[in-house]
Amino acid sequence: MSEAVLKDARGKMQKSLESLNKELASIRTGQANASLLDRVTVDYYGAQTPVNQLATISVPEARMLTVTPYDKSSVDDVLKAIQKADLGVNPTSDGTLIRITVPQLTEERRKEFVKDARKIGEESKVAIRNIRRDANDKLKSLQKDGELSEDDLRGYNDDVQSLTNDFIKQVDALCDDKEKDILAV
Repeated sequence: MSEAVLKDARGKMQKSLESLNKELASIRTGQANASLLDRVTVDYYGAQTPVNQLATISVPEARMLTVTPYDKSSVDDVLKAIQKADLGVNPTSDGTLIRITVPQLTEERRKEFVKDARKIGEESKVAIRNIRRDANDKLKSLQKDGELSEDDLRGYNDDVQSLTNDFIKQVDALCDDKEKDILAV
């Protein structure tokens, strides 16, 4: 039973790390990246739909994105949604295709993005620590039920802490990589 608690904690921490990866990918660097539009949703026939489900997103050049909606009548809705998303870009449309030129980042804007990345990383660390707390609580309840001895409880708590430390290091490494990516001119 206690091994199941560890396995469950590891799985949840891994999901938290994957979520961090997605969040960091949506933070803009100086280059065009299709994941820039991951958080943009369009009101499409009354339902909030992600842009990547309504259109083909491609990167023809290092600093340009093109968005080609499948439904030509939704071009204006997609254009408005991208403008409302406050991504720091100015999309233009020719009626069938939306072009997004990714401007060079200023030093001040880069620092803002680094702060955002650090904030997202800290939220991920908090989630991992909450998973650790839940796992330790489950182990304590197993000990109260008589399924674990006090020594076993200490050993498993150490295992949970070791697992937490490993994932926190991975979060820090991801945030450091993203910071370097953002600050690279």
